[in-house]
Amino acid sequence: MTVEETCRLAKENVAYPALLSTDDKNKMLGIISRAIFAHSADILDANAKDLERGKDLPEHLKDRLRLNNGRIKDICDGIEKLIELDDPIGKNIGSWINHAGLQIMKVAVPLGVIGIIYEARPNVTCDVIALCLKTGNAVVLRGSKDAYTTNSAIVDAVKAALKAEGYNPEFIQLISDTTREGAAAFMHCDEYIDVLIPRGSAALIRTVKKNSSVPVIETGAGNCHLYVEKTADTDMAKTILLNGKLRRPSVCNALESMLIDRDIANDALPKLLGALAENNVKIHGCSETCAIFPDAAPASDEDYGKEYLGYEISCKVVDGIDEAIAHINKYGTHHSDAIITSDNALAEKFLREIDSAAVYVNASTCFTDGFEYGFGAEIGISTQKLHARGPMGLEQLTSYKYQILGRGQVRK
Repeated sequence: MTVEETCRLAKENVAYPALLSTDDKNKMLGIISRAIFAHSADILDANAKDLERGKDLPEHLKDRLRLNNGRIKDICDGIEKLIELDDPIGKNIGSWINHAGLQIMKVAVPLGVIGIIYEARPNVTCDVIALCLKTGNAVVLRGSKDAYTTNSAIVDAVKAALKAEGYNPEFIQLISDTTREGAAAFMHCDEYIDVLIPRGSAALIRTVKKNSSVPVIETGAGNCHLYVEKTADTDMAKTILLNGKLRRPSVCNALESMLIDRDIANDALPKLLGALAENNVKIHGCSETCAIFPDAAPASDEDYGKEYLGYEISCKVVDGIDEAIAHINKYGTHHSDAIITSDNALAEKFLREIDSAAVYVNASTCFTDGFEYGFGAEIGISTQKLHARGPMGLEQLTSYKYQILGRGQVRK
């Protein structure tokens, strides 16, 4: 099928998930979880083929592409978690009676047909299908060519399992055209797609924002910062720094930059940067950083705004919290930023003045994740302010409508 035909088929079936009962949606989620687990060998075989074809991809993309038994179990656990969560559809968000005696109710409804365009990550395929089902939305998936074999295996297993149990699976569609022309066509299917969500590189997100005629929810790149304030516990800072940088360097909530107060830089930097260097992390530092830690390479202005997605980090010595906040708000991507401090007043100032979707005090930015926030899964981490911000779970995939009950009233 062409891109347009695929999107039209999703639109033709958009009413099906929207009208499902909570019980049916939860039963279908169970079917999907079991199908993914039962077909894990086939999915992993497909993934191995994608990895072989993508052997020349950058390491961070190969990590995002790779599935294993542990990651499949995590996917299934996330879907099962969604079953336990409340159904947001039909929820009464608010109700009141106006001056004319009309009862006005604000009720949560599905967004409609959600399109998602993403790179490399086949786990996104599973998460998005599950989230869209729970929220009564149809979905059109357009993964990259690097993961197409894996994505096809997942979608085929899910749709076959749903159909075998008597459910209509056609609200789930996968675009087979993975060319640039296919992506461009997808961005202009506004007749069928209600919202388009890009997940991937900064270049992909910029392209979608610039070219799409479909409304876009931006899930931005993650230039995440750690600011070590002068009252910080340096042992805590070291633990959080290593977790943020090393846990999974290829993901958007990984640390890409560290700032440290000048008052403690001479004592703390060798310990903190030395721990990174021992783990083969390349450090791009300001002139003061390089003087204190000679193994650091001089940082350019570009380095401070870069999402490395690998074993690299930038470091800058700052003169207090105001300079740190200004630096983060200038070079950051409004994703996730953290402060290590023992000063409650400065912690509050950081929380209040950092313009990011998630702001942490004495904790790792790696927690910016739908599962960790209790959402079961996420469709992406929004770095914009309209409609949704931060990890986008069930509530963020809904809109609302007003239902008005009268007794024959007319307006004068």
